[in-house]
Amino acid sequence: MIRVLLVDDQPLIRSGFRALLDLEEDIEVVAEAADGAEGLALARAHVPDVALVDIRMPLVDGIEATRRIAADPALAGVHVVILTNYGLDEYVLDALRAGAAGFLVKDVLPEDFLHAVRVAARGDALLAPSLTRRLIQRYVTQPPTAPPAPSPALDALTAREREAVTLVARGLSNDEIAAHMVITPMTAKTHVNRAMTKLATRDRAQLVVLAYESGLVTPGTAVPARR
Repeated sequence: MIRVLLVDDQPLIRSGFRALLDLEEDIEVVAEAADGAEGLALARAHVPDVALVDIRMPLVDGIEATRRIAADPALAGVHVVILTNYGLDEYVLDALRAGAAGFLVKDVLPEDFLHAVRVAARGDALLAPSLTRRLIQRYVTQPPTAPPAPSPALDALTAREREAVTLVARGLSNDEIAAHMVITPMTAKTHVNRAMTKLATRDRAQLVVLAYESGLVTPGTAVPARR
């Protein structure tokens, strides 16, 4: 059973999402909160698999709530999905840096919403290749003003792990990475997971952000030639 926490200051939004989730036999809404502080308390009380968190709320907003959840070892298994009305904006990028597993626009189709909850609950990357490419496009069209800050943690990656991270940052799925590197999808997933562990990133979304902000990948460069 997938256990979900809803955190949104708009009761109508919460009730709409809850109505969808309550129809699914494998999903249970364990609690609802109207702001980030209450959401954090309920996350600690229930330890849900997925926390659906509105990005803009009074008191403690979604970014700060995400940051606090990500920083709590007891909540390591909680996957935060940011809810937004605005698509990929600076607030969403900040939330991804804070530890969110991905984001959903509130007018998402019901089937896509339910699929996203299940993907997030599995611990897989909610930032699907199409959304990863949107994130990349944001970096390409509006690259960060500060120069890349090399991460010493990159030195801990093997050559294959580094290559896998580069391909993740280019928007490739595990299957596409496997085809590109001429390895099995399971091996590709292993490379990505080990890289996330070494780089202390919670998920694929943070891996993409780190790859760009560290200078491992730069906007406008092509995907390396297939082996």
